[in-house]
Amino acid sequence: MDFELQWLLWALPLAFALGWIASRFDVRQGRRERKDSPQVYYKGLNLLLNEQHDKAIDAFIEAMQQDPDTSDLHFALGNLFRRRGEYERAVRVHQHLLGRADLPKSDRDRAQHALAQDFMKAGLFDRAEAAYQALAGTAFDTEARLALLDLHERSRDWRAAVEVARQLEQSGAGSFASRIAHYCCELALEADAAHQPEAAEAALAEAREAAPRDARPLVLAGERAAARGEHGEALRLWNTLITVHPASFNLVARRYAASARAAGKGAAALERLDALYEQAPTMDLLETIASLQADAAARQARLLEHLREHPTMAAAQALLAPRPATPPGPGEAAAPTLSGLAPAAAGALYDAVRRAARPLHRYRCAACGFEAEHYFWQCPGCLGWDTYPPQRLEDL
Repeated sequence: MDFELQWLLWALPLAFALGWIASRFDVRQGRRERKDSPQVYYKGLNLLLNEQHDKAIDAFIEAMQQDPDTSDLHFALGNLFRRRGEYERAVRVHQHLLGRADLPKSDRDRAQHALAQDFMKAGLFDRAEAAYQALAGTAFDTEARLALLDLHERSRDWRAAVEVARQLEQSGAGSFASRIAHYCCELALEADAAHQPEAAEAALAEAREAAPRDARPLVLAGERAAARGEHGEALRLWNTLITVHPASFNLVARRYAASARAAGKGAAALERLDALYEQAPTMDLLETIASLQADAAARQARLLEHLREHPTMAAAQALLAPRPATPPGPGEAAAPTLSGLAPAAAGALYDAVRRAARPLHRYRCAACGFEAEHYFWQCPGCLGWDTYPPQRLEDL
């Protein structure tokens, strides 16, 4: 009995000492691992800043192996994969995060948002839509709805875009009235293409209700009225356009003159155009005014005056344009000509000016600089709305 008690007295201190040594070993090992993990992380960050993406990915993978529970490393690696275009690997990383039961809600929402971005970049729009919709009511709610708006625009789902834009307005994300008006105008164009005039009228009415002072609904409504032969209604709509958005009237100036002639209101239209030209002279307005003037000499004189005050290639081209050699009418003065130039020389001069003026007849997006001969309400380059000024380059 004494022998067993003696061994027990020796065993207790020995067990305590061994336990203490083991605990110190574990603490040191943990400290070493925690010390090594940030070093690997900082190494990956440094490689990333130096644009060495391949080495940065290897460093982050090494850090994840040392500390597999660190979600920030997963997010960094997933974002790297997405930036490199390796969308499948990015999806796997973020889906792995979502599969963890111990992930906090904030990190889970962040992983869901990252996964939606992966699908969007990969062109998997149906999966991206579902992933963004799953973020409703989270901290990423507004960002998700903005992404959904962009997605619906890309897929030309204008009705869904209207609904999302209204939800964003209700959430206090800003005014989307102009965007809603554009979406409704697109719906009207689709309805006209499908020979559904009632649906087109309803969509245009919705557009004007959403943004009463925007130009596009008035432009489109006037065009539809003129196409139906209702030129008086077209003039009324375009007169409203002159009042609320005079700069955009250049887009319909020539059609305005055609409707005025068809409705027998050329004199009243000419008076309005003269007043608008005094405020903002452009070649589109000047050519429209010329089409309503009967006196050729007066047209030439006004064109020359415009060229003196606004020396542009478009005005020079219009002045040099060949005209039929018809004698002046009663009470009309002869139109001025290019004295001293043979007809062949005058024609060659006109062709040279016309070629030089052609690039200046375009419209240019104020956001990305994309140029086009035709006016676009949505830029084909940057997909921005209302980024094209409604004047040609020379008139800006």
